Amino acid sequence: MTDLSSFRQESDKAPHPAETLVRHPVIFCGAGPGDPDLITVKGMRALAEADLIVYAGSLVPEAVLKWKNPRSTTVNSASLHLTEIVATLVEAHHKGQKAVRLHTGDPSLYGAIFEQMAELNKFKVPYQIIPGVTAAFAAAASLGIEFTLPEISQTLILTRMAGRTNVPQSESLAALAAHQASMAIYLSINLVDEVARVLQAAYGPDSVCAVVYRASQPEEELVWTTAADLSRTVARLGITHQALIIAGRVLAVKLDQLQSRSRLYAEDFSHGYRKGAAS
Repeated sequence: MTDLSSFRQESDKAPHPAETLVRHPVIFCGAGPGDPDLITVKGMRALAEADLIVYAGSLVPEAVLKWKNPRSTTVNSASLHLTEIVATLVEAHHKGQKAVRLHTGDPSLYGAIFEQMAELNKFKVPYQIIPGVTAAFAAAASLGIEFTLPEISQTLILTRMAGRTNVPQSESLAALAAHQASMAIYLSINLVDEVARVLQAAYGPDSVCAVVYRASQPEEELVWTTAADLSRTVARLGITHQALIIAGRVLAVKLDQLQSRSRLYAEDFSHGYRKGAAS
């Protein structure tokens, strides 16, 4: 295992004027929800230019690595702990290599990147972040829904149930569901019984909800159900991981039943680019 103490000592030294080695910032990159074509163009270019890619192999499909340079080194971080991940990135930086830390979805959401950045900061290793498409948006695209409909819901809550990672009491699922906003519930499919109880209490047992397994990936499954049937449906299908639970009144609105529309495209609505027709 690489000794980080040597990097710490080296980081404390002023660079020599004659030093020609270019050291690149570590890039934290969002891989998107799984479909390799849903990575951003900037993320794709970062992979193509990387000498080292440390990817979260438990969640990031290897298909996303099709954008990498064939000569680059890839490291699956699924079996690594924080110190080992940081050591790998710091070593690449000190060798003048371009290192990409590839996270699923968008790295700012349940990505645990802040703790990695804090460690890199100790070694004075600079970093940059490239955002990505989170699974909730890929799920909405597959379901053909809009999370924010006029007079139905104008708020989207991205949350999770408490598990081995605690959730503040003020952000409990019950407290958030009481708003009856649109919700995308991450990392909670293994607690679906409790999720179902909360959704039934907040939205009603007959409220429509959906489960999206591996959004945007070839194995994607879209499941429409109700809060009352949510647990039974998930158990019957054997879905135990990598699935989002979507809830909210927007799910029950059919295309031919839309009553309230955005004012933006109304014929009589004026804005900076169009004058509305006189009523």
